[in-house]
Amino acid sequence: MEDITNLTGKFLIALPGMGDPRFEKSVIYMCSHTEDGAMGLIINKPKGDIVISDLLDQIGIEGNVSVADTEVLEGGPVDIDRGFVLHTADYYNDGTSLRLSETLALTSTKDILEALTTEQAPDLAVLAVGYSGWGGGQIEQEIAQNAWVVAEAKESLIFEEGLDDKWSKALAVIGITPEMLAHTGGRA
Repeated sequence: MEDITNLTGKFLIALPGMGDPRFEKSVIYMCSHTEDGAMGLIINKPKGDIVISDLLDQIGIEGNVSVADTEVLEGGPVDIDRGFVLHTADYYNDGTSLRLSETLALTSTKDILEALTTEQAPDLAVLAVGYSGWGGGQIEQEIAQNAWVVAEAKESLIFEEGLDDKWSKALAVIGITPEMLAHTGGRA
């Protein structure tokens, strides 16, 4: 079992029967985790039938997308009118980007959206609308209640196209197949 003292940079994987349909079969990349709370982005749920270029068109950013024109993600139920770009750290703006690791950064300002159509674009990026957030101690409690399991994050999985099998691939990182998980909880 992974250490949950700091989930930053880990995957949080929803277990069957977690009780919240918004997170059913979710894989969340944890962007930050402190004693005050946690923040992450769901990396395997589409935000309808919209890709990055569609969203950029809607907000008036012209040009061809320089990264893979992947589906816009439903990042979570918090701040649902705001975009968050999880990207490789080859794009980094001192004033607006948050370095998540040696190789990943998060930017939620218009400059990254504009950069996605230029040669300054990061090598890899996913765009999520909204994020997943927890208050201090909340995520630890949910993990203790078997709503989530923690795994090492595989960056390749974050940027991989095709959202349908990311949940089972994330479970495979810790040696679990979906068939191994009970879909109903029992009470002793």
